[in-house]
Amino acid sequence: METAFFSFKNHLLRLLLFSVLLLILTIHPLEAESEDAAIISRFQQYLQINTAQPSPQYQQSADFLISQAKSIGLEFQSIEFAQNKPLVLLKWPGSDPSLPSILLNSHTDVVPVEQHKWAHHPFGAHVDSDGNIFARGSQDMKCVGMQYLEAIRRLKSSGFHPLRSVYLSFVPDEEIGSRDGAKKFADSDIFNSMNVGIALDEGLASPSENYRTFYAERNPWWLVIKATGPPGHGARLYDNSAMENLLKSVESIRRFRASQFDLVKAGLKAEGEVFSVNMVFLKAGTPSPTGFVMNLQPSEAEAGFDIRVPPTADPESLERQFAEEWAPVSRNMTFQFKEKASIHDKFGRPMLTKTDSSNPWWILLEEAVRKANGKLSKPEIFPASTDARYIRERGLPAIGFSPMANTPILLHDHNEFLNQDEYLKGINIYESIIKAYASYVEDKSTGSSRDEL
Repeated sequence: METAFFSFKNHLLRLLLFSVLLLILTIHPLEAESEDAAIISRFQQYLQINTAQPSPQYQQSADFLISQAKSIGLEFQSIEFAQNKPLVLLKWPGSDPSLPSILLNSHTDVVPVEQHKWAHHPFGAHVDSDGNIFARGSQDMKCVGMQYLEAIRRLKSSGFHPLRSVYLSFVPDEEIGSRDGAKKFADSDIFNSMNVGIALDEGLASPSENYRTFYAERNPWWLVIKATGPPGHGARLYDNSAMENLLKSVESIRRFRASQFDLVKAGLKAEGEVFSVNMVFLKAGTPSPTGFVMNLQPSEAEAGFDIRVPPTADPESLERQFAEEWAPVSRNMTFQFKEKASIHDKFGRPMLTKTDSSNPWWILLEEAVRKANGKLSKPEIFPASTDARYIRERGLPAIGFSPMANTPILLHDHNEFLNQDEYLKGINIYESIIKAYASYVEDKSTGSSRDEL
């Protein structure tokens, strides 16, 4: 009788233990699902703020970001280098403020939309049945700004304390040249006081499983070519008319563009390693109430070109080409720049961030991505321009990185989206990177570096 009682008691105990274990296994996935849902919800809230140029809701965006900083426990300030264009600067103080800091940069504005060409409202942050989040800024680049915040939220919750201070900057006006945003920020006393050692900024989505990284970028030269010549009757054939002179230049530029594009098509160079030249406007003709006067050859003609210059280019050689081939004085032509960004930093060096063993920040990033089960493709030159150029201009290293793998490149496109699973993976990647960067110690006695984690 006693033996049967103890056997029954052991059976009940095993049953109880099994029930508790089952309950634990059930609760943990539910907690994880609840955390993921909260993370996605915060991302949606940020995306739903319409910060499209030319009338971005900057104050609403700043208020949201500051509310996130408060909930995480970060220091915050809102700075206006230009009226009604707040730059939100957050700080996670490190235990050794003498060490160079980490800067995580993102921009708050987005490009305009053609709403009728979207399958879902561009500021609705709709999640479809495949988990794709549709919104302007989902790739460019509100995703990255929120991934920074979520990664730091996790690190703080885990009890991690950074050795180096970590700053997060949310800057305005990147999509219109950054003159009132990152440019003024990088030139400010506030930036100087931050003692930045490394900056991260935006990259691009990757259709493959490998994340893309960018160590430099092509700089914009916006060129306007103007031709002049004698006006004449539309039926006359004569030399050196304004239109004839301009079309000769356009043909020369077209050949140059084709030669650069052929290098990319043949796989000899990546897009960021060649010049890109695209005509963006053509202005000529004499206006009339119904359009243009059709029997009058104009005395002036203009064309505008968006030229992107690789950081390894010889700018003097290119300008000689403008003067001798594209806009020669002998054909009554002139040229001027609407924008001419420098390809050299303040020390006269090409604006390149090293991606080898000589740069510990690059090695740390590689290792951190690998630890988070990510893969990197070969480092690239960004084909357009980002705010990182203002950091590199100061001679500081900056890496462009947006952790979006298995994702079509849709920045500035209709129906821009990011899958929620890729977004969540990106948070894991940044958590690993920020932890590595904020813990990095340079061994001054040997000149080598080590990562104390």
